[in-house]
Amino acid sequence: MEQGHPWVYRSEIERVDGEIEPGALVPVHNHLGQYLGTGYYNELSQITVRIVAYQPVEALTTDVFVERFTKCLQHRKRFLADAESYRLVYGEADFLPGLIVDKFADILVVQLLTLGMDRCRQQIVDALVQVMNPAGIYERSDVPVRELEGLQQTKGLLYGTCPKHVDILENGLRIKVDIEEGQKTGYFFDQRENRAAIAPLMTGWGHRSGIALQQVEEGGISQTLPVNANGKVVAFPYWDGATVLECFSHTGSFTLNACKYGAKKVTCLDISEHAIESARTNIQLNGFEDRVEFVVADAFDYLRQQVKGLDERKLRASANVAQGKVDTSKPVSGGRTWDVVILDPPAFAKTKSAVEGACRGYKDINLHGMKLVNEGGYLVTASCSYHMRPELFLETIHAAATDAGKILRLVDFRGAGMDHPRILGVDEGHYLKFAIFEVRSK
Repeated sequence: MEQGHPWVYRSEIERVDGEIEPGALVPVHNHLGQYLGTGYYNELSQITVRIVAYQPVEALTTDVFVERFTKCLQHRKRFLADAESYRLVYGEADFLPGLIVDKFADILVVQLLTLGMDRCRQQIVDALVQVMNPAGIYERSDVPVRELEGLQQTKGLLYGTCPKHVDILENGLRIKVDIEEGQKTGYFFDQRENRAAIAPLMTGWGHRSGIALQQVEEGGISQTLPVNANGKVVAFPYWDGATVLECFSHTGSFTLNACKYGAKKVTCLDISEHAIESARTNIQLNGFEDRVEFVVADAFDYLRQQVKGLDERKLRASANVAQGKVDTSKPVSGGRTWDVVILDPPAFAKTKSAVEGACRGYKDINLHGMKLVNEGGYLVTASCSYHMRPELFLETIHAAATDAGKILRLVDFRGAGMDHPRILGVDEGHYLKFAIFEVRSK
């Protein structure tokens, strides 16, 4: 804590003076008796004290929350000036540990993750109404982490009126968010800038199909038009676009951005039928239906199936069929490839003990994913597991590339967006890793 970390673990506490009501504010002193900060206390939690101020404060009143929320809003308006939907409060990074607030247009969705914040429920609602003037506030505290604080999971309306679905705009795209049943608060804002970062990957592929811009005379008028290898004008407007596979699509957010920036064809895949229906709705809202196909499948199985089919096709192509070495009577299942493969899985390592298994999972999907990228294409890959440190993430992908016989060029490496700021030294906030690699064969 003396280095600025806002958590005090039970094992770090030498003694507690007096009786403390669970969730109440307490001053924290070091072994010399020097004041370090004030936080709320919960003896049931391994993180026994969470710091909310570095000056003495008596209570987390409505006025305190008004002042904090105002600063949160100022930060988002500075860095996301044109956005109406974003993460307004990001826990410790906004000096409000245990509190998440996402703004979906004029609806706010809150998560109260700790006892200290749960005790301030009414003050939080009153302050949000005063600062944000929302149409409604909905609670999504239906997360298991509350049970570690001795709290029950809960969700429901806190203020005003809230529709089940809220339409928002992100990167100029329409997205329907299910605030009642969607994952976490209904949508993941942390990849906003990363989704836009795929724009340069979506065009520049027409030459691979023998298509090039040429001067064409039509009706006595000279125009620059795309022409194929047979000399015919190509009418399809996305002739220069990439073929894209998005795995773990959830609401289809990367698919939407791929289409916006010119992709020719996108395969949108998720294991959840509910997720694919959400993605389908969002694709239709933006008029991209003609360029998207939807697949309900386990991403691991789907990637393996495509690689297996690819290997089978290569074997058949190189085999001496006349000598009967390969049975070509059976159709090959799989074997598709794409210009861009996007992997944005859920967290594989939610605890430190799960890291080893997570490494195997990340290596597996990235190994198979990069095998399905066309030569010189791109692998877009992410991890939202905090315990999967950035160096380990890159090492795991490198190991996958070695096994796959690929050479990867790192084009871009990012974290979460500007509405997810980080406190230096609080590594728990550095959970998201996002990378774009060019993929070449050895």
